[in-house]
Amino acid sequence: MKTFATITTFILIGVLTALFSGFNLSATTLDYDDEQEGISEQVIIRFSHVAAENTPKGMAARYFAESVQTKTNDEVTVEIYSNGEIYQDQNEWEALISGKVEMIAPATAKLSQLFPDWQVLDLPYAFPTEQAVQEAYEGKIGDELLNDLKRSNAKGLGFWYNGFKQFTNDQHPIIEPKDMDQLHFRTMPGPIVEAQFEAVNASTSELSFNKTYRNLEVDFIDGQENTVSNIYSKKFYQEQSFLTISNHAYLGYAVLINQSLWGNLSKSHQEAISSSMEETTDWVRRHSIEINDRHIRDLKRTSDIQIDVLTNAQRKEWKEAFLPVYIQAEKSISPSLLREMERIQYHYTHQ
Repeated sequence: MKTFATITTFILIGVLTALFSGFNLSATTLDYDDEQEGISEQVIIRFSHVAAENTPKGMAARYFAESVQTKTNDEVTVEIYSNGEIYQDQNEWEALISGKVEMIAPATAKLSQLFPDWQVLDLPYAFPTEQAVQEAYEGKIGDELLNDLKRSNAKGLGFWYNGFKQFTNDQHPIIEPKDMDQLHFRTMPGPIVEAQFEAVNASTSELSFNKTYRNLEVDFIDGQENTVSNIYSKKFYQEQSFLTISNHAYLGYAVLINQSLWGNLSKSHQEAISSSMEETTDWVRRHSIEINDRHIRDLKRTSDIQIDVLTNAQRKEWKEAFLPVYIQAEKSISPSLLREMERIQYHYTHQ
């Protein structure tokens, strides 16, 4: 028994010694792993939009993503999902505020049902030039509209540019307001957009952007309004016979990020994203004009669509036809915004 007790004691001492010397956690320090820290700091921003990659919005989204990645030393990655790959225009807002995606860039008209003051950007012939649009987006109007978003879980980073909207249809040339009579158009949602077509006796259907081609193809709708870049990239011209360069309203985008995510970002990451946004906005403002002009040339060269350009006298007729839309706007849009819009309009019309 003594021998057994001695052997047992020896074994226990050996085990305890091994535990103390080889596995003593209090005496062990973990090596610093900088790669592990990089993983914990990595931020993924999913950016969903419905436009094609070769449009002003699609190209701006890619430019923005590359700029953010560079400015944050790869700590923030912006993943682009274009062409409505994961969310269509009718559900991307809900996806943003619920955190299913972190960024979207909807057409400004698509916010007008939630925030009525945004309708000021939909008014026909509100902004006569690209410079007028820039003053609206980057001045008092843009500031007030982005501030309006604070009562939601969306933060407005700014506005991106595309271009002026034009009419297409498959029935006959649209030159005078009376040419719209009894035509059926696809539109984006919004009371002002709907009122615009009602003023010229046309009917409308609110359809998803990425379902527009199919509805043109089956003749559910006669036409639609859009920028030339969207008409070209989505091949609407293949199902339309007539294009009117009317410049009757402007199509731009609000660039939004999930507010909860934004609040959790480091100050340096916020500054990098804001800087990239400013840089991208400047880029797309200049290049959107070039892209739309190039696509007009492409349409003339490669398609059979008839292109008519309204004269100043003809545009005056359209402005008069749209006056009831402005009367309706006074019921739902802030007077200060309407006054600022009128100031900008007057300034760029009487230069």
